Amino acid sequence: MEEKTRYTDEELEEFRTLINEKLAVAESDYQHTMDQIMNRDSNEADDTAPTYHALEEGSEVQSKEQLMSMAMRQQKFITGLKAALVRIDNKTYGICRETGKLIPKERLRAVPHATLSIEVKNDRKRKG
Repeated sequence: MEEKTRYTDEELEEFRTLINEKLAVAESDYQHTMDQIMNRDSNEADDTAPTYHALEEGSEVQSKEQLMSMAMRQQKFITGLKAALVRIDNKTYGICRETGKLIPKERLRAVPHATLSIEVKNDRKRKG
């Protein structure tokens, strides 16, 4: 039996649906995080207790940094999902960019923007 070199159009459409669902959630989460970052500044003016403000300032900066980090990770995830949609359009989705073999469906369902098979990914981690 000949080894499959790409997913069928039907399979690609299944992945498109999955990716679009994840993309909608990711964009919503990103917007929520950005709203939190923007609204945090407006709350400062309401706080009139200087000692409380001084104590909170340190944790607020850390919290804002954590939110920015979350937002950047979310943006990277969104970019990865959008790139996966382009690969679906090009019918190259699900093909490992190093080996040229199909990435198993289970991996793509878990990590829909994956471009490497788990073997290649693990091999890269080992070589570090």
